[in-house]
Amino acid sequence: MLVLAFDSATSACSAALWADGAVLARRFSAMARGQSEALVPMIAEVLAEAGKTMADIDLVAVTVGPGAFTGIRIGLATARALALAAAKPVAGITTPEAVAAAVPTPLRDGRTILVVLDSRREELWIQPFAPDLTALESPSAANPAQIAARFAGVPLVLAGDGADLVRDLLPGAIVAEGAGAPDAAIVAVLAAGHWAAGTHLAAEPLYLRPPDVTMPAGCLPA
Repeated sequence: MLVLAFDSATSACSAALWADGAVLARRFSAMARGQSEALVPMIAEVLAEAGKTMADIDLVAVTVGPGAFTGIRIGLATARALALAAAKPVAGITTPEAVAAAVPTPLRDGRTILVVLDSRREELWIQPFAPDLTALESPSAANPAQIAARFAGVPLVLAGDGADLVRDLLPGAIVAEGAGAPDAAIVAVLAAGHWAAGTHLAAEPLYLRPPDVTMPAGCLPA
């Protein structure tokens, strides 16, 4: 199976081509903003590097959130447009699952994986996973004090671009370096597995709070 995967939902932008256990091409760039300009060129680069076109792709995979409203929207719109034009299926992967899967196996042993994503607001997006990457809860929003109280005494390995924001509040927790923003190569692997098992998500946005931009009162429908 040849999977084209990409992510623009959090603090990075990435794209990858994956086929049957091998990454054929990959681009990854950390960025606080600018994903809308970077994503399509990245996709074009990985396709060109691997000598592939959309006609060769079996599955398009994209992160669906939680994350930045604009980043999620750009990723989903791009996935839908590419898939529609080439008549290809699309699978969604949550950002916490992609981050959790990047935690090295030795660090997971005997510890709950707590993915913490920076919302750039008072609350963080979190989701705990078992060492085998089974989700223990749905993604949720919580502030650092709530996270510290909720996971006090739990052996943790922290992952995600918000891990450093809570590490000092959770004595004994370790941080999985390198497991920050989602990596499209991992998104591809997860999507292929879910697709084969019939457990894939639809390419629909997962928002944990409304967008910051709202319509002026005078523009609201009566």
